[in-house]
Amino acid sequence: MKGTGKKIRFSFNSPVVLGFTMICFTALLLNWLTRGWANHAVFSVYHSSLLSPFTYIRMVCHIFGHANWSHFIGNIMLILVVGPLLEEKYGSSNLLFVILATALVTGVVNFVFFPHVQLLGASGVVFAFILLSPFTSVKEGTVPITLALVAAVYIGGQIYEGLFLQDNVANLTHILGGLVGAGLGYVMHKNKMNRY
Repeated sequence: MKGTGKKIRFSFNSPVVLGFTMICFTALLLNWLTRGWANHAVFSVYHSSLLSPFTYIRMVCHIFGHANWSHFIGNIMLILVVGPLLEEKYGSSNLLFVILATALVTGVVNFVFFPHVQLLGASGVVFAFILLSPFTSVKEGTVPITLALVAAVYIGGQIYEGLFLQDNVANLTHILGGLVGAGLGYVMHKNKMNRY
């Protein structure tokens, strides 16, 4: 029996998510090669001089840095599962905006309110994606039960952990990421952001 002769090929289906993953992996390698210098210099946010240009770079680039391989895998696996669906639904430029908005909000809040804590990692982006995903099935005048459940489980869990387990910075980052995702999901659902 002859085969159909069709070749299977890979497609670059989600440029923002794949690009984000590659940048995070490169940052992880750089940090390993420089024995922690890269994360401290570029891929984490903490209170530093407002006169240094790196302070502003770190406000966004902290989402690319990860402490180790397991930290990286924990965040990237969720981003690779949820991200392509969101990118297909909302478009690459909107998803990039969600990522950058999450980075900036979490970076500025950490800089201002937690001056002695170094923040890095894509967990805020993960929570933004998680809270953005239920909006893909929202119909006019309805709130999907999945959105309510996701908000209750993920955000409620972070509030509980922040209050009782004393990991306030990470939990606040997750909550802020979720709020950014939910807020921008609402805006994009109302067609107030163009899909590109």
